[in-house]
Amino acid sequence: MRISSRVFVFLILCSIPWRSFAIENFRQPFPIVEPDPGHTKLRLSREGLEAIERITNPIAAVAVIGPYRSGKSFLLNQLLSLSCYEGFGVGHQRDTKTKGIWVWGTPLELMIDGVKTSVFYLDTEGFESVGKSNVYDDRIFALATVLSSVLIYNLPETIREADISRLSFAVELAEEFYGRVKGQDVAFEPAKLLWLIQRDFLQGKSVQEMVNEALKQVPNSEGNKNIDLVNQIRDSLAIMGDNSTAFSLPQPHLQRIKLCDMKDGELEPTYVTKREELKKLVTSIIRPKIVQGKSMNGKEFVSFLEQILEALNKGEIPSTGSLVEVFNKGVLERCLKIYSDRMATVHLPMTEQSLQGTHEIHRAEAMRAFDEQHFGRHHAKKSVTQLDEEIDKVHSNIILANRYQSSKLCEELYTKCEDQMDHLQALRLPSMAKFNAGFLQCNQSFEQECVGPSKENYEQRMSKMLGKSRSLFIKEYNHRLFNWLVAFSLSMVIVGRFVIKFFLIEIGAWLLFIFLEIYTRMFWSAETLYYSPVWHFVVVTWETIVYSPILDLDRWAIPMGVLAAVLVVYWRCCGRRKYGSHWILPLYNNPKNGSQRPRSD
Repeated sequence: MRISSRVFVFLILCSIPWRSFAIENFRQPFPIVEPDPGHTKLRLSREGLEAIERITNPIAAVAVIGPYRSGKSFLLNQLLSLSCYEGFGVGHQRDTKTKGIWVWGTPLELMIDGVKTSVFYLDTEGFESVGKSNVYDDRIFALATVLSSVLIYNLPETIREADISRLSFAVELAEEFYGRVKGQDVAFEPAKLLWLIQRDFLQGKSVQEMVNEALKQVPNSEGNKNIDLVNQIRDSLAIMGDNSTAFSLPQPHLQRIKLCDMKDGELEPTYVTKREELKKLVTSIIRPKIVQGKSMNGKEFVSFLEQILEALNKGEIPSTGSLVEVFNKGVLERCLKIYSDRMATVHLPMTEQSLQGTHEIHRAEAMRAFDEQHFGRHHAKKSVTQLDEEIDKVHSNIILANRYQSSKLCEELYTKCEDQMDHLQALRLPSMAKFNAGFLQCNQSFEQECVGPSKENYEQRMSKMLGKSRSLFIKEYNHRLFNWLVAFSLSMVIVGRFVIKFFLIEIGAWLLFIFLEIYTRMFWSAETLYYSPVWHFVVVTWETIVYSPILDLDRWAIPMGVLAAVLVVYWRCCGRRKYGSHWILPLYNNPKNGSQRPRSD
């Protein structure tokens, strides 16, 4: 059976979950955090997050916490001027799917310090309900504490010691952050704590006096650890008194189960008056949520919520330390980037002392930046340690890079010097002066340019190589010079006999040849000759002719020889025709011209 295209499209549309469509009515409560199946950890609810993400203004949140069935949802409806049927579910009207934290989808728009701010109201699951663990309650409390700008602690009748104990997380969190924001630039501002006591009479005491009395130290002569812990919380709450306030609210009516059906005219007049005062008080202490020095819009608030929830779910028990790590993660990355960027500008290779000094300077700079920007006081030590470890990792990589670059540079210089020594060993005209000049230049350039941790190792290799090259050159120098002089004497014999035909040159060349080949063999060995004054004179004369800073005969010997040969040929072919056969020095007779004149002086 064929299915028409319209039916096919209809079936596809029906298969799409309705939650994927955008929410049209935001005037209703939405869950933003729900319990997992085990009711120990929390998870996000995308439906409620959509209501927050659409907000572009700075966001503030008012959260109400308290025991189970203490009137939190009714209180929120009263603050929002909503009935129970419009706003948050009250009492038995909320089933299990409303557990966790809920948000009213339409925020209140307030002008706070000249800035239009969107204020969300959060309803939290009550403490001490049946079927939940204490860890779950702690996670709800911790999340509400971190997210809110105003934390309303809703307590019926009086303040119990258990109620104070539940503030341990808020106190610990405030101790971490409160000292950094008080009188300084705000990096993270803890929630304002509002003690809300719902009772009809206070026995002649104000609600603030009641709170102060509850926060007084309890004698503990027996050293009970639980009492000590609660006393520490009392001390911390007393110290942070300017970050908290107290307010009393009478019961709205004796018939509590009918409250949702009553109008303001049916409620207790005193309650209505105090309720309006409470609205004004809450409005007066609301401030945009500040994280990392700036307010957050909807998307940033949701991202912040995701980070906090991940941190709270990480351990078996939620801890302030895990939250401090989340807050400091971005700060740590920025400070690490400061160090990495500074070290990236360092020109490698460099000496180990210079690299260590540069590392210390930039590490101190990164640590100063972290100290100025980090969150927390006690638990921040772990983040400091983590930053130090990350800096050490980068430093270790730079040390390896410095060793590599140092080895690479020194190897290049060593190879260059080695090639230069091999070239000096193969000079056409051996010259001790030229070898010494090249030797000195090579050694100086290596000392100046080779830097870093590999220098010491390569200095040893360089010293051995130069010493070996010098010994080899000296060993071959006298022998090669001797052979050169022998070849030179024979060459001058030929030149004096057949080219220039100047018999004095020929005689001198024969004398030198005889001295080198015969006289030395009869009276001295070649090695003995090298230590004689005559040989020293020959060496000095040779060095003077072959190499000087102005003229390097080894480089110009062939061009000069070719030029001399051209001049001789030119003179032999053209010079005698133009100027005749007059020579300054005596020449051999020329048999072709028939002249039998004896050679003159």
